[in-house]
Amino acid sequence: MQWGDEAKGKIVDILTERHDIVVRYQGGANAGHTVVTGGQTFKLSLVPSGIFRPNVQCVVAGGVVLNPASLLEEIDGLTARGIRVAENLILSDRAHVIFPWHFEEDRLIDQQCTSGEALGTTMRGIGPCYRDKVGRSLAVRLGDLYRDDIGGRIEQIVRAKNQILAGLADGSERAPLDAEEILQKYQGYAQRLKPHVADTTAYLLDAIEADKRILFEGAQGALLDIDHGTFPFVTSSNSSGVGVSAGSGVPGRYITKVIGILKAYTTRVGGGPFPTEQDNEIGQHIRDRGNEYGTVTRRPRRCGWFDAVATRYTARLSGVDSLAVMLVDVPSLLPELKICTAYELAGRRTNDFPSHVDDLRRVVPIYETAP
Repeated sequence: MQWGDEAKGKIVDILTERHDIVVRYQGGANAGHTVVTGGQTFKLSLVPSGIFRPNVQCVVAGGVVLNPASLLEEIDGLTARGIRVAENLILSDRAHVIFPWHFEEDRLIDQQCTSGEALGTTMRGIGPCYRDKVGRSLAVRLGDLYRDDIGGRIEQIVRAKNQILAGLADGSERAPLDAEEILQKYQGYAQRLKPHVADTTAYLLDAIEADKRILFEGAQGALLDIDHGTFPFVTSSNSSGVGVSAGSGVPGRYITKVIGILKAYTTRVGGGPFPTEQDNEIGQHIRDRGNEYGTVTRRPRRCGWFDAVATRYTARLSGVDSLAVMLVDVPSLLPELKICTAYELAGRRTNDFPSHVDDLRRVVPIYETAP
């Protein structure tokens, strides 16, 4: 319900006991979920958190973008530690695939769009892959890797991408992409992943008709939603509750409960406005006590007071029925606790979360203080 990193993985792991299927429906390897089970700590990026329950089927739906190398590394790591993956993971043949050109685009574009203020990309090719998905002509889905014409498709895309990347590099030296090398590598990935690949949309719709209990696991946070978050300092998918249906193929009418997960304070990574940020000893106390460093990137997170204006907005946006408040102990040693209950914008008090980042930068948080 915030800018991500709300300890969602822990809650999902607890809730999986009551469900038959757990679904990741958006995002990619930029997500980072930490789960502690059986005395071991696991860090997941693509595999749903339900993988630790042998009787739970894990689904990566079509709204996710996949880096095959990262996914295989994650699967191998889980298997090596005794976690059964082979029969418990289904990958959508509709999921779009991240390729080497996406990483290069991420690196070249990140500093060019926001007057030097970084968007906060993890440099894992997520945004460029979603860009190609929407653009269609240079996109590859997981199911495409098993088609006879994939070689010609890769060659066509590499030819176009080499031209695009040369322009973005603006004269800087870069090694051109090798279509044959990429094809060989990705055909190897495809063969290893083949036992997991299926039409997950049909699988989930059949599961609903069979009265299976399904848990949808969000990634990132609602304030990072591409359409409804603090654009352009957002992720590249619908990371609020509104993204469930689009990413999974399951109509909203079948979603019977929405649990909003939030922290007792606020954090965010990368650039963008953050009204309650505490760039001081209070923020450092929260960072150290809450271990506020990225699961995937280890980047220190920006920290601040709880923002009730922002979370009211995301609760309404996602249709939240109940709340799970995490890490309530982190600010407990501070001499006082502040909660932002309203904003002042252009001399007026408001309870509304601004739709434009320029206005969000101008707000002054109004706090209630508890000793």
